[in-house]
Amino acid sequence: MYVVELEFECFDNTTFSAVEKAINGLMEALRFNGQVLGREFPIVVGDGEFFVRAVCPEKDSLHPDYHSDYVRVCFDRLTQASVLAPKVRVLGQDLNSEETAENRMPSWQILYTTYVHTCSPLRDGDSFQPIPLYRNPPTLNGDHKSVIKWQTEWQACDELQMAGGCRAEHAALKEITDVSSDLFRRGWDLRGRIEYITKIPTYYYQYQVGGTSLEQQQQRVCPRCGGEWRLDEPLHDIFHFRCDKCRIVSNLSWDFLKL
Repeated sequence: MYVVELEFECFDNTTFSAVEKAINGLMEALRFNGQVLGREFPIVVGDGEFFVRAVCPEKDSLHPDYHSDYVRVCFDRLTQASVLAPKVRVLGQDLNSEETAENRMPSWQILYTTYVHTCSPLRDGDSFQPIPLYRNPPTLNGDHKSVIKWQTEWQACDELQMAGGCRAEHAALKEITDVSSDLFRRGWDLRGRIEYITKIPTYYYQYQVGGTSLEQQQQRVCPRCGGEWRLDEPLHDIFHFRCDKCRIVSNLSWDFLKL
């Protein structure tokens, strides 16, 4: 992934509020299309110029070919606010982030995230590297906002259950483990939508923690169909279970893997 700087210049008299609204609107649209990562984009004020730094999956993530219809609308709103389209400078590779998957068709892919990841939640099943969402047709309603919103909620639940310091921990854990939870059902449906538009088998990650014993965990069956799904060897040192019928992958409980 790469750190980029966007420089916005004013071409006529305008106001700070108009500029702020236009730039923030554009950054949000780029985020919901997967072209920039993260949730906070500070705006640095210069002398008639404004600067924003962001992390992108690839060097050319901001190329117009990847723009959604809503991103294009936000570029028009920049003009209305008397702001030119930004000049983009690639500052370099982000040392703290993962390398993006090659631009090729994987044999399978996974909808997977954790609270420590800001990268795309869609991963190449062969390499386990993140796939930029904008490489695919829009998931729903013209962009990938539905996937980003799901990722944000999943990460919030994950952080709550990892912290383990309040009663909300149990409710949050249910959302990412229980196949009947609202978050799980929504994510699994998005997985199906992504599979439909990409024509690539797409799996959903079921988080697993707790349990009574390692033996009990090893005997788990698929939570949707009740079929056998344990793998002989874990995939990417994470997934010990995979159901090809239900398109779900899962791990052995982290409690027992730590032993």
